[in-house]
Amino acid sequence: MPIIKHRNIFFFLSTALVLGSIAAISVFGLQFSSDFVGGSILEVSYKNIQNVPTLSVAKDHLEPLSLGEYSLRSSGENRLVLRSKFISEDQKNTIVQALTHHGETPEVERFNTVGPTVGESLKNKSYIAIALVVLCIMLFITFAFRKVSDPVPSWKFGFATVIALAHDVLIPTGIYVVYGYYVGAEIDLLFVTALLAILGYSVHDTIVVFDRTRENLAHNIEHRNRESFDATVGKSLSQTMTRSINTSVTIFLTLLALYFVGSDATKHFSFTLLLGVIIGTYSSICVASPLLVALEKSKKL
Repeated sequence: MPIIKHRNIFFFLSTALVLGSIAAISVFGLQFSSDFVGGSILEVSYKNIQNVPTLSVAKDHLEPLSLGEYSLRSSGENRLVLRSKFISEDQKNTIVQALTHHGETPEVERFNTVGPTVGESLKNKSYIAIALVVLCIMLFITFAFRKVSDPVPSWKFGFATVIALAHDVLIPTGIYVVYGYYVGAEIDLLFVTALLAILGYSVHDTIVVFDRTRENLAHNIEHRNRESFDATVGKSLSQTMTRSINTSVTIFLTLLALYFVGSDATKHFSFTLLLGVIIGTYSSICVASPLLVALEKSKKL
């Protein structure tokens, strides 16, 4: 199998992508939404697109209100989204009136407020949720492959899976940070939900290959086939690759339709999932299985 034979090329590519993602996160930073840092988010819409003020005009209208530091961005053709510190109900009404343009007062589409304590608690719980998912996945795979001891012990299947999962989380996060810098997307609860979905999808794809590897190893022992481990993994990968790609393409097309046709509320969510499907498919084929072979080779050194 060429992928197994030339695994160092894919290791180099993945390492470059991971390092680039870490660099992007370091440079641009994680821009948390009010879900995690506290504050308010107000989204308004205009019935007549001609009455939607430009951002500069809208900011001029908001200037007398002394809102402090805030973020105002366009959303679609007829909406404005304001993120700021805590806004009371009276302040919200004042802001809506201030955004009146050409005689049209906008309608409130969304108004959410999160306290700083609650936001910090949600952030911590998100970290814990992701860590617990990764830990449970590793423990499950170690248990599921407990009868596999030769030539690779079961815990190495779990270790290879966790490395692939870290790869599948870091790269989409790095790309999303750059994407968010230019389009104003922030890290919110939907982004965390997308990451958890990516973890589930990625491990499912990886387990399919690993399970076929386990079956082929058992078949070799039963029939006393003297096949090398890398040949067995390569054969397993060949047997499952078409299924993995077909599944991924189906999900990708669905998410692509959601991204372009769906509402603005799910646009960034579907973009994150699109990244996850692409990276997850790549890692299950070009990272997890080659890494398993590399772990088997390392014990012989």
